[in-house]
Amino acid sequence: MTKVKFYDSVDDEKLKFAVIISKHNGMYVFCKHKDRSTFEIPGGHREPGELIEETAKRELREETGAIDFEIFKICVYSVIDEDNFGGQETFGMLFFADIRSFEPELHSEIEKIIITDKLPDNWTYPQIQPKLLEKARIRGFI
Repeated sequence: MTKVKFYDSVDDEKLKFAVIISKHNGMYVFCKHKDRSTFEIPGGHREPGELIEETAKRELREETGAIDFEIFKICVYSVIDEDNFGGQETFGMLFFADIRSFEPELHSEIEKIIITDKLPDNWTYPQIQPKLLEKARIRGFI
């Protein structure tokens, strides 16, 4: 079973991931990885020495091709899953981005993005990402 928790803050060194709920012209932006048939919210791992805000911006650029955007912190989230990381609680920062423009082509492991007003039925992380969206909605970001 997967548990998702939310926090206002944690020690910075605990933040391992950035997830960026994104919109363009009021519609959601989701990614499809080349090796998967599912959709996900842009995001990824923090690199050594990288500020979590830098992680969010880098991942947003890499996974969506966003070049002009505003980004905002929402909150810290954590995931506990007995099948991942030995069941340890892992932490990430949840962001929201308003994307104004994109590069013409993607240059990463992402096959394509979709821009839609509907949430996907086939999530890559169905026990996590809908909860992140709900927290963003409650906090007034979407």
